[in-house]
Amino acid sequence: MRVVIDTSYALRAPYSGTGIYIQRLCAELATTPGLELIPVANERRRAPAGGGLGSARNLASDWHWEARALPRIAARERADVIHHPLPALSPLTRIPRVVTIVDLAFERLPDCFDRGYRTYAHVAHRAAARSAQAVVCISETTAVDARELWGVDADRIVVAHLGPGQELEPASSSAPAPEHFLYVGDDEPRKNLQALLAAYRNYRRFSPEPLGLVLAGSARASGPGVRIEDRPDARRLAELYAGAAALVHPSLYEGFGLTPLEAMRLGVPVIAARSPGVIEVCADAAVYANPADASAFAAAMREIAEDGAVRERLRERGRSRAREFSWRRCAEAHRGAYSLALAQ
Repeated sequence: MRVVIDTSYALRAPYSGTGIYIQRLCAELATTPGLELIPVANERRRAPAGGGLGSARNLASDWHWEARALPRIAARERADVIHHPLPALSPLTRIPRVVTIVDLAFERLPDCFDRGYRTYAHVAHRAAARSAQAVVCISETTAVDARELWGVDADRIVVAHLGPGQELEPASSSAPAPEHFLYVGDDEPRKNLQALLAAYRNYRRFSPEPLGLVLAGSARASGPGVRIEDRPDARRLAELYAGAAALVHPSLYEGFGLTPLEAMRLGVPVIAARSPGVIEVCADAAVYANPADASAFAAAMREIAEDGAVRERLRERGRSRAREFSWRRCAEAHRGAYSLALAQ
């Protein structure tokens, strides 16, 4: 089976959840018996422009790539399947198509997204998912959303849980005592960063020796105890995890808890907002709080910072839960989706 996979998004956002998914999936599929993977990318596509003429130019580039260039490459390579890791239309090809739906947060939380983007995605991404021969959903949460919100047929959906984030090796030695709380990600509205900062201020107010808060990624904030780690590489990120009392993940909605899973694999306790995708991944291995209740997050932070037994219990549960997810199983589910697409 020859599969052309579009890796364009991983070029421009390699540290995003979708970028990591594409990279790790391709690495596993490349070693899958009976499957020849052909990664291709639109290398001329520019970085996101934030609106205006630049965004219109990018949209035109995406359309030309998805509708014309990519199908021509797939035909030349005699591909059996085209895989779009983000929903995309290729209406001029008869080669079976598979699309991935990561989440439908923009449908569930419209106020957190630009109106132009969510309107475009609702029309274009929905049409791509409804016309594809098979649809990969990265969680049961996303599969439910695809059926309920977009009307995707259940018999065309394959659930493929992701593996545990990046290829992070545990730091050579963990800190003897926790040094900080850790947030990994950006500050887009649904990530709920302001609630985390309010919770951290609350925590500092009532803790005699408060730990710091590290924002790792592209999020920006300032205040007592807050430190920025700008887009750390894998080695540095592993070091930050090693010194963390807990990963704090206040996101309002996720299709899959990729960052919490990454933390659990490394034995880092997780404090998370109650979100269906995160609960599906973490089960009883995390401490949950109402995403609108900063005091609940602060209380969880105080307990974990001050109680070593609680930290150890969460570490053990997290490691055990993380072993249930792997990129190898994710790749096997994708192979099933490709076979389903061919059978349609």
